[in-house]
Amino acid sequence: MLDEEEYRIAYEVFGQGMKAWKGGPRAEAFKEVLDYYYTVTGERETEPNAILHHRIAQYGPPCEQCGKPYRTPKSSFCAACGNRRV
Repeated sequence: MLDEEEYRIAYEVFGQGMKAWKGGPRAEAFKEVLDYYYTVTGERETEPNAILHHRIAQYGPPCEQCGKPYRTPKSSFCAACGNRRV
C-alpha cells in the first residue's frame, strides 16, 4: 500500500507511461511505475492500473474488533466482522 507521498510519485510516473504508450505491450510503457512500486513495496505488480488502487487513503481505520481496515474512511460497519463503527 502506498502512503500519500508514494502515491503522488506513482501517479506522476504512471502519467508519464500513459503519454509514452502507443499501444502494444503495456509492460514496456509502464515499466518505470511497475519498478517504482516494487522498490517501495517489495511486491511485484504486473498490472499498472492496479497500482493506482493501492492507496492507503482509500481505506478507513482498522476495525476496533478485528483489526481489518474499514472499506472506506466513511464506512459505518466492518465488512469483515460486522462490527458497528462508533
